[in-house]
Amino acid sequence: MDQAQKLRDIVKDVREEAVNSTYTKDSHVITVSSGKGGVGKTNFTVNLGIALSKQGKRVTIIDADLGLANVDVILGIIPKYTLSHIVKNEKSIEEIMIEGPYGLKVISGGSGMLDLVNLREDQIESLIHSFDKLNEISDYILIDTGAGLSKSVLSFIKAASDVVVVITPDPTSITDAYALIKNISEEEKHINLVINRVESSKEGAEVFGKLERAAKKFLEIKLNNLGYVYEDNNVKKSVRSQRPFCLEYPNSIATKGIELIAYNLVNKENKAASVNKFSLFINKLFR
Repeated sequence: MDQAQKLRDIVKDVREEAVNSTYTKDSHVITVSSGKGGVGKTNFTVNLGIALSKQGKRVTIIDADLGLANVDVILGIIPKYTLSHIVKNEKSIEEIMIEGPYGLKVISGGSGMLDLVNLREDQIESLIHSFDKLNEISDYILIDTGAGLSKSVLSFIKAASDVVVVITPDPTSITDAYALIKNISEEEKHINLVINRVESSKEGAEVFGKLERAAKKFLEIKLNNLGYVYEDNNVKKSVRSQRPFCLEYPNSIATKGIELIAYNLVNKENKAASVNKFSLFINKLFR
């Protein structure tokens, strides 16, 4: 209990400093996850970040996939430093950032995510200050988690106010997505679905309908349909060339789907009540 109270005091002090300094608005933290691997989650995250950046939003992506960190691969960049360098007080948050297209910022989690488990109080305070710096420079913070139901994945999902679950029409993807949704259904958050690699809007609507009915009947929760991304050969080509398809093929059908999802996100945010999303995220994550 003493440890938890100390943490709350640290977060409170950092937030008071922020409010009294240069900004008052919290960034929107969104975790992107999936029930199983291979559904295009990381590719979706990167291209969504670019689409939001093209709308004039300041976006930071944190690659928190401990097993298969691939954000840098899709962007064709090589991170020199990771979050572990902050934990060890070797680098600042600004020094480990990599700038991508349209001002997109990327932070590699690496082994630093595992280092979060056993931190001293001074390290926690330093890390919270570093994360709060992201709040100053970001409108959206996208966290690309791993797939499945590991503790690290669920920790990030439960801490964020919004989660985007990426699925495909494949039956195993739908089943695994439902298992993920079930594990977070008791949390007060917006659960958004993105159906990737659909052949038609009808197929996308059918996949969403299956999960929506199951979630409503057995979990008593409402899911939000954020949109569809159509099957597009240009996506595979862009992965091979290590250049996001939103840039390489701006007029492709996959790009149009991502841009519509980005628009839906921003429009939903404008209509939502103002809450301290980033403050809640920090409190929940470290708790």
